[in-house]
Amino acid sequence: MTYIIAEAGVNHNGSFDRAMELCRVAREAGCDAVKFQTFRTEDVVTISAPKADYQAKLTGGGSQIDMIRALELPWDAFVALHRECQRLGITFLSTAFDHQSLANLDALGVGLHKIPSGEITNLPYLRAVGRCGKPVVLSTGMARLGEIEAAVEVLESVGVPRDRITVLHCNTEYPTPMADVNLRAMATIRDALGVAVGYSDHTQGIEVPIAAVALGATVIEKHFTLDCTLPGPDHKASLEPDQLAAMVAAIRNIECALGSPIKRPSPSEAKNIPIARRSLVAATAIRAGEVFSEANLAAKRPGNGLSPMRWDEVLGRKAPRDFAVDEMIEL
Repeated sequence: MTYIIAEAGVNHNGSFDRAMELCRVAREAGCDAVKFQTFRTEDVVTISAPKADYQAKLTGGGSQIDMIRALELPWDAFVALHRECQRLGITFLSTAFDHQSLANLDALGVGLHKIPSGEITNLPYLRAVGRCGKPVVLSTGMARLGEIEAAVEVLESVGVPRDRITVLHCNTEYPTPMADVNLRAMATIRDALGVAVGYSDHTQGIEVPIAAVALGATVIEKHFTLDCTLPGPDHKASLEPDQLAAMVAAIRNIECALGSPIKRPSPSEAKNIPIARRSLVAATAIRAGEVFSEANLAAKRPGNGLSPMRWDEVLGRKAPRDFAVDEMIEL
């Protein structure tokens, strides 16, 4: 089954109570995991780091460091969120953006480490993640194939085999324009690097992650929020609770619908074969010994007699008995 990560990220807006509610919403929607972002602001950005255009548009002026500082939760909050997720029965995850946060999360016992798109070229960070010895999910927004391959090779070099790495195709514009999704690149990554793939979505709506599952995604990550109108950089590109639940339900339906690669009648439709298909019948009254011809044969429903695929075999043979109009032909 597709592993569905509900990306709470920083959509708690610095509120622990809101973060706790996001855990409950993700569980009620049927997601496998809820994921946050753990960081110490001064270890992530400099005082001169600018905001991305979408961040400035959604949050106004000011520096990136001030914006991020307002979204930081203390470490004790993550310990409590982890405990709440255990109580709820949903997996707690968080992306570490600095080495200390990574060490804290690893010690807390998270089951995998998520590398965000911006860290794909951060060699010391990649090595630190890999040395934790846990499965890795790697987002690839803004990356070229060669950069993804280099990051995977770094992880391998410190002990993470490729079968424990899942690479997520991603676009880091919030929200992502449909024309920039380029979903086919997911298969390119899978085929070129020999890794499991998934998709981290920043589009508005639920269509693209559902399509990604149909194309082979094993992991889906999607931002969600309690309210898309809340202030903050990521709310506009996030799903509200009812949308999150609808996405999960649609993905589970698609998984079911993908079914088997073997083409054969399904159990539900097998009963319709004699109803919808045709049999060879007498188009006119046929007497015993009369030669079957295109003039006295027809193909009509139901389909529980001789198949019309035997048409050529029947033509030219003699009728073994009399046949009334529409009576099924027997040889």
